[in-house]
Amino acid sequence: MSMDSHPAKLFAGRSNSELAGEISEYLNLPLGGLTIKNFSDGEIWVKYEENIRGTDVFLIQSTNPPAENIIELLLMIDAAKRASAHRITAVIPYYGYARQDRKEQPRVPISARVMATMLTQSGADRVLTMDLHSTQIQGFFDIPFDHLYSKIALLQHIKERGTENLAVLAPDVGSIPMARSYAKLLGASLAIIDKRRPEPNRSDVMNVIGDLDGKNILIIDDLVDTAGTLTIAAKVAKEKGAKSVMSVATHAVLSGPAVSRIVASPIKHLTVTNTLHIPEEKRFEKLRVISVGEVFGESIRRIHEEESISSLFNV
Repeated sequence: MSMDSHPAKLFAGRSNSELAGEISEYLNLPLGGLTIKNFSDGEIWVKYEENIRGTDVFLIQSTNPPAENIIELLLMIDAAKRASAHRITAVIPYYGYARQDRKEQPRVPISARVMATMLTQSGADRVLTMDLHSTQIQGFFDIPFDHLYSKIALLQHIKERGTENLAVLAPDVGSIPMARSYAKLLGASLAIIDKRRPEPNRSDVMNVIGDLDGKNILIIDDLVDTAGTLTIAAKVAKEKGAKSVMSVATHAVLSGPAVSRIVASPIKHLTVTNTLHIPEEKRFEKLRVISVGEVFGESIRRIHEEESISSLFNV
């Protein structure tokens, strides 16, 4: 994959080498030589082991905790800029700090904006990511921003499991647009849980809008963190007469008590993508992982060859 004047080169940070390998395989483009190591005091050192002058560089790195993943990406961008890359695209499968996208109370940062500023100031020319928690984050950038959707990979999986008597459930107001999109594509009804959150990582359910009785419920969300929202939604669905409950989410953060909560919940299975590396200790019988390597690979190819990305999602 190359244009005559500006060949494409692919590099990966350490946050998700598995997905980077899948993207590389899809493009038939080997990952470039990049050395990343930590000094004794923990500081990160980055060096490109090959010439990237005049190249179209794609840097794959999710920015989930620990914060070293963010620093690593920023250093990769800066090193590429100083090595005279023609264009630098930050490929961020999971955009960390996306939930801190506004001031909900006095004296707090808008962390998603801080992330955007750091990426652009470091020298990124373009950003490619998937299923942002808040789409308004695109407005924080003054550079081209490509927003991918996981549904192209997840829809087929859902259809294979059957869509008979299906109701798509949005576990909170924020997930309504995503749930509505799935409901339309699957020909399913839509239900919504009106939720109040008294404090971070705690959810209180107030009301259910829609009929769940006797339905096979599909809970849709962009990410699963502590799984409080998800498991409460599953419990409520069962209490409202749901026949079965399954869930899909793009990003498997799975922090704190998430795994034990899901295992103990009425959820038959949870399907996620591999935008985040899921360690063995966070894998469990109910978990299904779908690859988005081809989606990112095809998007990178289209960016490089100046083709439309939006047409990729005409599902």
